Amino acid sequence: MTVCTLTRRGALALASLALTLPAAWAQAPSDKPIRLVVPLSAGSTVDAVARAMSPQMARAMGHPIVIENLPGAGGMTGTVQVVNAPKDGLTLGMISSNHVINPSIYKKVPFDSLKDITPISVIGTVPLVLVAHPSVKAHNARELVALMKAKPGTLNLGSAGNGSTLHLAGVMFGNEAGVEIRHIPYKGTGPLTSDLVGGQVDIGFISVTAAAPHIRAGKLRAIGLSTKERSPVLPEVPTLAESGLPNYSFDAWIALVGPAGLPAPIVQKAYADVKTVLAQKDVQDALAQQGITVINGTPEQAGPFFKAELDKHAKLVRQSGATAD
Repeated sequence: MTVCTLTRRGALALASLALTLPAAWAQAPSDKPIRLVVPLSAGSTVDAVARAMSPQMARAMGHPIVIENLPGAGGMTGTVQVVNAPKDGLTLGMISSNHVINPSIYKKVPFDSLKDITPISVIGTVPLVLVAHPSVKAHNARELVALMKAKPGTLNLGSAGNGSTLHLAGVMFGNEAGVEIRHIPYKGTGPLTSDLVGGQVDIGFISVTAAAPHIRAGKLRAIGLSTKERSPVLPEVPTLAESGLPNYSFDAWIALVGPAGLPAPIVQKAYADVKTVLAQKDVQDALAQQGITVINGTPEQAGPFFKAELDKHAKLVRQSGATAD
């Protein structure tokens, strides 16, 4: 038997496998659900995105989708279930930026945030807005920075917890503005927002959808958006980059992943289905209500994106000294 014959047979075997894998997924009993693990609580932005997309995803994928909320340990409790799941495409996870922050703030993470998952798509980003209580004598980023430099240590910045995206957005703001920030961690976005409105904390980053009603009611003042582009939720609010901090760019994000080693045909089928779903107007409208900027990144783009985000957040965590242990 010649080498050429072996090569041809090997190629045919691989081609056969590539054709069989998506077929096996598609031919699984139609009543067998796809388990979509959301490693955050019900009512979170990630949960809202999962629930907005799941009816259309079920139709595209040909299986019912069961959303399973497994919050805890910054998302690690639920992500472990995805990491250890069979590589059949019937268990997927919808994760957030916490996934690449955790390795820097926890001493022990029970999986490798890059090696133990298969990226399918970065679905979109969640713009944040820096807000201030109306008692703060600043109406924009330039005035806020000037105030913080003139009276260092007099303003405090609240966040959803040490090492949270809202905390690290504040760390980056301090770095870019050249000011020291007194950080007050809260146990979640709800208590933070309540104390921002109540004036117990001076400034903080929160999502545009959480902030918008309070801004319009005059209970909070918008200072600037964290992203490079303005948000349709708050189109009148300039970005921090527009407001004297040209290098500032920070947002949270949401992505769909599977366990490591998920076969490429299944990954490509899942990505194609997500792309189809994100093209539906009702889904687009639902995500817009959550302030989501849709990206729909390819599986090939997602891996390098996760690595870059892990490195960026690791640097911010080191600068902040944050720890969750």
